Amino acid sequence: MKSIALSSLSLIPCALAQTVYLAGDSTMAAGGGGSSGATTNGWGEYIADSLSIAVSNQAVGGRSARSYTREGRFQAIADVLQEGDHVVIEFGHNDGGSLSTDNGRTDCPGTGDETCETVYDGVSETVLTFPKYLENAAQMFLDKGAHVLISSQTPNNVWETGEFAYEPSRFVEYAQLAAEVAGVEYVDHGAYVASIYESLGLEAVTAFYPNDHTHTSPDGAQVVADAFLKAVVCGGVELSNVLTTTDFDGECL
Repeated sequence: MKSIALSSLSLIPCALAQTVYLAGDSTMAAGGGGSSGATTNGWGEYIADSLSIAVSNQAVGGRSARSYTREGRFQAIADVLQEGDHVVIEFGHNDGGSLSTDNGRTDCPGTGDETCETVYDGVSETVLTFPKYLENAAQMFLDKGAHVLISSQTPNNVWETGEFAYEPSRFVEYAQLAAEVAGVEYVDHGAYVASIYESLGLEAVTAFYPNDHTHTSPDGAQVVADAFLKAVVCGGVELSNVLTTTDFDGECL
């Protein structure tokens, strides 16, 4: 597996060949997340074998577009990007909530240039909207000559009630809007995961969620990864040009 997992991006050699950088939360990150118990993992660990270039998974559990920005993680990727590299951005699971009880992750309501003022961890902070955080990150990567792909968040267990139900969160629409405004590519990862989950059925999909309804087992993470790659193939986005196979289950949506 050609995955790169480094604690410091500054250690990545500047001469490194073309790379795909992943920016996201625990559903993408190595080690997954959620409560203690059975092993979970994020889908970002399972795309490398289908790509001809290296993957640097910089997703971090518990992060939102806002906290990932505040902690300088988008900037750290931009600092090592080479022209022609790829960046995949996927957030949404941790971006909700209320600023009245600010957890450091909640974004300002809205879809454009709205801002909110808050104090988090004793520090005053101007909070942007979810789309604006993604647009700013995308522009930073575009300025370095990278190919940028914004992806919608993965769904929770769509069979949790015993019946199939998929209702995209507002952050799916926001991600698509951010891609349009920033002028970058977009795939609806959530819709592709939901589609393959519907075909697999209740028993199979329930087994993918050993601890909670969000974080997948390694087997589930592989299915979620393949759904992302199916979306890439069907969308004909730039990342499809570095795939070593286009044979993924499911139908184009």
